[in-house]
Amino acid sequence: RARRGLERRLGNAHLGRFKPLADFDWQWPTQCDRAAIDDLMGLHFLTETANVVLVGPNGVGKSMIARNIAHQALLAGHTVLFTSAGQMLNELAGADGDHALRHRLTVYARPRLLVIDEVGYLSYSNRHADLLFEIVSRRYEAKSTLITTNRPFAEWGEVFPNAACVVSLVDRLVHHAEIITIHGESYRLKEAKARAEQRQNTRTATNRVSPRITKTSGEHP
Repeated sequence: RARRGLERRLGNAHLGRFKPLADFDWQWPTQCDRAAIDDLMGLHFLTETANVVLVGPNGVGKSMIARNIAHQALLAGHTVLFTSAGQMLNELAGADGDHALRHRLTVYARPRLLVIDEVGYLSYSNRHADLLFEIVSRRYEAKSTLITTNRPFAEWGEVFPNAACVVSLVDRLVHHAEIITIHGESYRLKEAKARAEQRQNTRTATNRVSPRITKTSGEHP
């Protein structure tokens, strides 16, 4: 039963593939509080129904860290749902009728841990802002929400331009929250450069050892 329960929770969480935290290069970011992230992996914030916000530029490992925390919560027996901000808000905004919207709001309000990835990568309408406020309000002081964002809260007005609820949204989100800022260049870009360099070195080595084939006048093509 325990195995089937874990498999069911894993399927419902939609974590996707991710790199384990043990493979994370802690030396790469110029700022990253490893002790704070290790503490989050202990899941104490779930007991306190606190929120978590990971702030930093693209490619510094926010989503990978969030997925590892979510996976740890699943192994501990908690219900988890991982979604991108765009997917969640567009799904809610596109709900066909009040009944469908209430059902989808319940889906996002129910899990012990809701992970909303990539807030700030797109701009949203007032309707989207109201829906995010509704989700955060339903979970406020009852369930934990983990958000990754590339924008500091001072810039959320640009993510939800002209939305009247932004101040209240941020207020509820950060009231009981661990906010961790990560600085550094894109790790994905670093890996891409390393792969390109490795391919170039391999081609160079191959060219050095491969014999050059030339034809003599007596050889047939």
